[in-house]
Amino acid sequence: MPAIPELHYGKARVRIFASAADLGAAAAADTADIIRDAVAARGRARLILATGNSQLDMIGALVQLPDVPWASVEVFHMDEYAGMPATHLSSFRYWIRTRVEERVHPGMVQYLAGDAPDPEAEMERYSALLNAAPIDLAFVGFGENGHVAFNDPHVADFSDPKTVKRVLIDDASQRQQAGEGHFDRPESVPRDAFTITCPGLFRAGAWICCVPDLRKAEAVRGALEGPIATACPASLVRIHPNAHVYLDTASASRLALSAS
Repeated sequence: MPAIPELHYGKARVRIFASAADLGAAAAADTADIIRDAVAARGRARLILATGNSQLDMIGALVQLPDVPWASVEVFHMDEYAGMPATHLSSFRYWIRTRVEERVHPGMVQYLAGDAPDPEAEMERYSALLNAAPIDLAFVGFGENGHVAFNDPHVADFSDPKTVKRVLIDDASQRQQAGEGHFDRPESVPRDAFTITCPGLFRAGAWICCVPDLRKAEAVRGALEGPIATACPASLVRIHPNAHVYLDTASASRLALSAS
């Protein structure tokens, strides 16, 4: 159960839980309902998955829930390092394959190939797949610098004409990836990556935003109480028509908690 009643920041619905495990379980249950509803209405559900440590409790709970029609689910992921093979332990393709695909066997998993020989063609291919039909749900975590996917503040564009683009990762994102244990030091984190853009994420019918941990508290404050601006790309959550934010008491600790 939430530690405090639901809050509203703009259009975003925010719940605060006592622990990351509690918020992950709640987000997983809500995700399962969205998947079931989409499959019942249209015969399939299309999801954009986030990776990273903030998603572990939610994904771990989701893949254990019964009666989720995974055979009718099409999975995408939102970013990948440029030049990195799918077998690399820090590849986001590896994360999804081992934590989702091999556990629940979705009907289709669409991977963004960071090591494609023609990056421009790969971005066009992936954009076309994403735009071929509505996206029902995107898992949108908030980076420590307020990024969503790899839309760091210096490359985020709320009016981006592209669905997928190549970006230069900033120092804060490099430090975060190393701090989460995916690389031995920030300098080992690749500088170039491919990411779904802010508008590409925004077109998803629902956002499920799992943001636990004290290290995310400033990003949460910026996203929910600061200006809606690319200085904190996650602030888009306040204007998405169906966004659900799941915090723990640590990540919510810098909020004024005065939202309606």
